[in-house]
Amino acid sequence: MAFAFPKIYPILDSAILESATAPGAGRGELLHRLGSELAAAGVTLLEYRNKTGSDAEILADAAVLRSAMPGPNIKLILDDRADLVDLCGFDGVHVDAGDMPAAEARKLLGPARIVGTFGGSDGFLPGVLDAPADYLAVGPVYPTTTKQTSKAPIGPEGVRRLREQAGAERILTAAAGITLERAPEVLAAGASSVAVAAAIFRAPDPAAEFRRWLAELG
Repeated sequence: MAFAFPKIYPILDSAILESATAPGAGRGELLHRLGSELAAAGVTLLEYRNKTGSDAEILADAAVLRSAMPGPNIKLILDDRADLVDLCGFDGVHVDAGDMPAAEARKLLGPARIVGTFGGSDGFLPGVLDAPADYLAVGPVYPTTTKQTSKAPIGPEGVRRLREQAGAERILTAAAGITLERAPEVLAAGASSVAVAAAIFRAPDPAAEFRRWLAELG
């Protein structure tokens, strides 16, 4: 993968987007402004997650994001929906355990696209270290409010164990409940990158908050 994976990247969940939309404001207008501001703040990778929306809603949101955050220097990842990546004009997909296997996503998208998958929590899932994925997501590191999960938080020690199992070269992204105060210990434990949802998008100014993260960690 030629793309240099960033130390921090935002996960934009549609639920956060809906809660941030002011009465009378258009969803597309909000999304375009948010995407443009994040691009100007230095975001180089963003994952868009919409677990409940229709294909039409996902495609509409994706078109706005792609317009606001043009490539090739900004990579956009679609959660789950490998079948929509081409139509979205996105750069890759993230598939969780129980979704499409990473090997199937890779076959569908080809070698040039980014494919990420869930690697594990208390240990790696069987066969995942051999999966044709550019990165493995691990966690939850801490309790999370933006994604339902039955898995117990693994903390930095869990990240450290997974890093030891994966080896030094594998890209590991850590997610769930990570704040700016907690991020340094997660990175020090061996995470290549931290994926952040609520801590950025529930801030009054997400772009300014991302700049703060970048100044502290980047």
